[in-house]
Formats: sequence, C-alpha cells, structure tokens
Amino acid sequence: MIVAAVVEFALLPQLAGAREAIHKLSGISPAWLATGLIAQILSLLAYARLSQIALDAPGVSYGQLLRVDLATLAVSHVVPAGSAVGIGLGYRLLTRSGVPSDRAVSGKALQTVGSAVVLNLMLGGALVAALVTHGNNPLYAPIAAVGLALILAATIGAALVARSEGWLTRTVVRTLQHLPKVDAASGARLIASLAGTVRRLVGDRRFLLRIIAWATVNWLFEAFALWCCVRAFGHTLGPVGLLVAYGLANVAAAIPITPGGLGIVEGILVPTLVAFSTTKAVALLGVIAFRLISFWLPIPIGFGSYARLEWQLRHKQNEPPESTDEGAGEERATEATVGSQAGEDRG
Repeated sequence: MIVAAVVEFALLPQLAGAREAIHKLSGISPAWLATGLIAQILSLLAYARLSQIALDAPGVSYGQLLRVDLATLAVSHVVPAGSAVGIGLGYRLLTRSGVPSDRAVSGKALQTVGSAVVLNLMLGGALVAALVTHGNNPLYAPIAAVGLALILAATIGAALVARSEGWLTRTVVRTLQHLPKVDAASGARLIASLAGTVRRLVGDRRFLLRIIAWATVNWLFEAFALWCCVRAFGHTLGPVGLLVAYGLANVAAAIPITPGGLGIVEGILVPTLVAFSTTKAVALLGVIAFRLISFWLPIPIGFGSYARLEWQLRHKQNEPPESTDEGAGEERATEATVGSQAGEDRG
C-alpha cells in the first residue's frame, strides 16, 4: 500500500507531461549521456574504495569488495526496505570472504553512516545557498530535518561508544545472553570494534580525511551524472540547484520504504529541478535517464557480481588447504629420500 501510494501521488503526477517531452528526444545528446554513465561508474568505484578504507581488511582485494558492493546495491534495488536487506547481504558476503564479523559490522557502519553524514553536510550547505538565492521551498524543511536527525544520531552514537564503552558492553552482553543461539561475547567484540573505529577517526586525522574525501568523491560523481543527464536534453543546471535536488532525493531515498527509493527519488527530483528553472519536459526526461543508469543498470551488473562471488566462495571452500598439500608434498619427498638412501645402503 505504501508503494502504491508513492507511485500514485508522487510519481504519476510528474508523468502527466510526458507527451510534451517526447519531442525533446530528437535533440538528445548521446555524448552527455555517455559522460553521465562514466560518472556513475566512477561513483561506484569510489564507493568501493571507501569500503576498502573503512573495513581495513588487507586480506580481501579491492575487486572482491567492489563485487560485494555491487551485489548489495542490486539487492537493495529489488526488494522492499532494500537498504536494510542489502546491509545484511553485504555483511554475509564480507564474513564469507574472510573479514572478521566485528570488523565487517563496524566497517560497513562507518562506510554507510559516514557517507550519509557527508551527504547531509553537502545538502545543508546547498540549502543555505538556495535559501539566499532562490527562496524557500516546501520540500526543504522536512527532508533537512531528517538529515539533521541522522547527523545528531551519528554524533550521539559515536560519543556513547567512545565514552561509555564499558557500560555499553555490559548492557549489550546482558541483552544478548537472553537470546537463544546468540554468542554474547560477539556483542562485546562488536562494541570494542566500534569504539576502536571511533577512536581512530578522532586520533588519526589522515584516516578521517580519507573517509570524508572518498565519500565526497562518490556523491559528487553521481551528482555529476545527474547533471549530465539533464544537460543531454539541453538544460544546464547550476551547482546549487544540482546539489539541492540530488541531496534532497537521496536523503529521502535512505528511508527504507521502497526499493532504492523507487518513486520517491523521481517524485522529489522532478519538481525540485523545475523549481530551479528547468522545464518540466527536460526535468522528466533527465530524471528518467539518470535513474536508468543509477538505479536500473546496476541491477543486472550487481546480480552478475553476486553470482561470481558465490562461485568464488564455493570454489574456495572446496579447495583443500594449502598447508595440507605442502605438508603432504614434503612428506612424500622425505619418504622418497629415505627410500633412496635405504636402497643405496642395501647396495
């Protein structure tokens, strides 16, 4: 019912001018669409690099982490409450790939929350500039409030983990002891890992700057992909309008209602772009093109990555341990040497 309501009241009113936009298709610029596709790919590569830095797992390659992120993205785009389901899949794939469970949780939490905080800070700056240059808009307040709540929650959570680690550990362990088939000690390890991550963020400025930089690069590349898709239909967005529209849509999409914010993103992007002097026809076509490369295209690629990961992990599980093979080889070599020496002695 929620999905139907979103489609009915947010998406369909924006499609009312679709017929007026058809004539714009003849003037589309393939070069700008190709540039937008490249920008989207670079955004995904930057997000995988952010994952690599946040997890700090030398035993797992960048390519493996990229496939995990793509698989997570694909699943989050096809199931309700997709972001929550995607996080669970990502955790399972990471632990099967050799990342310790506590580090998988703390690293993905840092990647997800840190990236969201950076996006909300970018949106906050863009909203201030938009209020000065373009005036107020009914969409600003509620979505900005969601972003502010996220930043406050992340700050309070980080402070609680860092300053009350002992109390929090005891509370989590006592809670987990009442749950069946749950290792209470894993909760203590998780809190210790989260506390270590927070302390590293505070104490290691280079680590903090790398997290912020790659999260910013990820968002800016995807925002540039949106800019290219609108430019492909003949309109040039200003930086303020671009960041406000993109930031509002992605903050709203983070609320786990529809898969990947389907219907919500379109319902926010189109009217926001129109508010920044984009014609309705261009806004509609630009948003559809952007969603094709940012929402629909990663689905088959992500499921292909998922299948490749499953094959790799099962193949790895079926391989005999290297140490066993080496030990057996050494044992056979020793037996051969002893046998030859015995033969020489008999001779």
